[in-house]
Amino acid sequence: MKQLINITTVPIQYELKIQNARLQYKASTAEVEISRNKGGMRIKSRPVKLNIDSFEARNSVVPTTARSVAQTAQQGKASAYEATAQLAQEGQLMLKAKIGEDVLGQIFSNRLQQPTGEFELGFTPSEPVELSYEAGDLIINYQMDKLNFDLKVANGNFEFVPGDIELSITQHPEVRIEYVGGPIYVPPSADPNFEPLDVRA
Repeated sequence: MKQLINITTVPIQYELKIQNARLQYKASTAEVEISRNKGGMRIKSRPVKLNIDSFEARNSVVPTTARSVAQTAQQGKASAYEATAQLAQEGQLMLKAKIGEDVLGQIFSNRLQQPTGEFELGFTPSEPVELSYEAGDLIINYQMDKLNFDLKVANGNFEFVPGDIELSITQHPEVRIEYVGGPIYVPPSADPNFEPLDVRA
């Protein structure tokens, strides 16, 4: 008997792509920052200084109120001492007086005696003027400009890339059933190539 059906099976087909895990180096860019500090020149000058102190010299000619009061008090004290000494001396003369001695005349003559000595000129300063001297000074300070470099070095880093498996199906499985026989006629006598059976044989 002739085969009427042809059965064919088509297997599955797939494509497998595998990517291994890896360490990936990622570099960064380096940077340089430049800043500038401006310099300059500074000049400091101090001129010659002459100090003149005439306070004591002026006080010796025209004393101040405080100095005049102090000098007057000192002169009053000295005059009191001199008067006390003179009275004590005159008292001693009167105690030692003898009969017929002119003690009062002697005392009066002593008081009337003109003082001798050099004249003192009160308008001439008796104290010198104090002078002090400070030398001049010159300071020059020059500073050049400065450049500051800030270098930021590139520090690369490593990045872990995990592995990957990719499965792609390129052909699905299937079963193909193919009829390979001829046409079937019902009734069989309708077949143009029909040959009736010989019942006689």
